[in-house]
Amino acid sequence: MKKNIQFLLLIFGIALPTFVIAQAQTGSFKDSVVQLYGVVMTADSLQALPSVSVVVKGQNRGTITNNQGVFSIAVLKGDVIEFTSVGFKPKMVEVPHHLEGNQFSVIQLMVTDTVYLAATIIKPRPTREQFERDFINTKIPDDDLEIARKNNSEHQRRLLMASLPRDGREAANKYLGTQAAKTYYNGQLPPQNIFNPFAWAQFVQAWKRGDFKSKK
Repeated sequence: MKKNIQFLLLIFGIALPTFVIAQAQTGSFKDSVVQLYGVVMTADSLQALPSVSVVVKGQNRGTITNNQGVFSIAVLKGDVIEFTSVGFKPKMVEVPHHLEGNQFSVIQLMVTDTVYLAATIIKPRPTREQFERDFINTKIPDDDLEIARKNNSEHQRRLLMASLPRDGREAANKYLGTQAAKTYYNGQLPPQNIFNPFAWAQFVQAWKRGDFKSKK
């Protein structure tokens, strides 16, 4: 019995400081929570502004004003509240750090923001001759099928082969082929393509295509 009492006293002595700290932290957190409420109006005519965004800066948390411009949101002391609405300049309000109590009310006035739109040029209606001329000379962009057809042409493929760098597989195959040729002809003279009829046929075809013409 005596051992059980000592065990309970030990557990109580360990848990008591933790419970006191938790209660103090909970009380401090509750003391920092503030119920922010108020009304948003226009600065020139004092008209209520509905659907104004009321957001805690730096957090994804906020609300909007109702039809009468009234809002209410739970915040913390020291938070910065941002009021934004289309056509009005944004406003910032900071909840005081040393606010007494847990309620804070504001009457926020929004100033109209000047928005400059791009100039609109009104031209007279074109004549029939002008419409036909512009319609015929209008360049229609190629669709996906036409672009694919042009990219698959022989001329375009040769340009891409000459300009695009080799990928890893092509570079590896080229290196392995070169090493295999060196190993195959090791100890003897490699063949000369000047006596190869297939090489001459490829040279003639390239000459006809104009591959050796200077590119300006």
